[in-house]
Amino acid sequence: MEEVMSNHKSIIIELNKEEYAIPVEVVGAIERMQHITRVPQTASFVNGVLNLRGVITPIIDLRSRFNMPRIDPTDSTRIIIINLEKYDVGFIVDAAYDVLDIPEESIEPAPEVIGTVDVDYIAGVAKVGKRLIMLLQLDRVLSQESITAKGIEG
Repeated sequence: MEEVMSNHKSIIIELNKEEYAIPVEVVGAIERMQHITRVPQTASFVNGVLNLRGVITPIIDLRSRFNMPRIDPTDSTRIIIINLEKYDVGFIVDAAYDVLDIPEESIEPAPEVIGTVDVDYIAGVAKVGKRLIMLLQLDRVLSQESITAKGIEG
């Protein structure tokens, strides 16, 4: 029997000049930066909410979530809308590039130290050609305290 190698189809995003992968099956949309309504008394990395086609969606600045310095939005800044079981959430990222098939055999466990991102948020590191791409562990990035940040969950 021939063994079938599985690939992880992912959207590649950029934060602080590093590449990260988000599974394509949870991405609902990729939007240009737009006006975000601030919500008082939320966690520092929760930028506020966005009315996206009639759905109020909490928006998280991934740079802030990962303790990276904030930057002003540029033409390449995007909001990645993630569809989860009970709610949608948006991530502000520096850029969103492309969809990439990441072969299972190219993924290694996350090392103990990864630059500026807490290793708890990284599921693994993929070597694709000359690129090193960190696979985000969304359940950790979106831990309950970050989404319900003082009542944003709707």
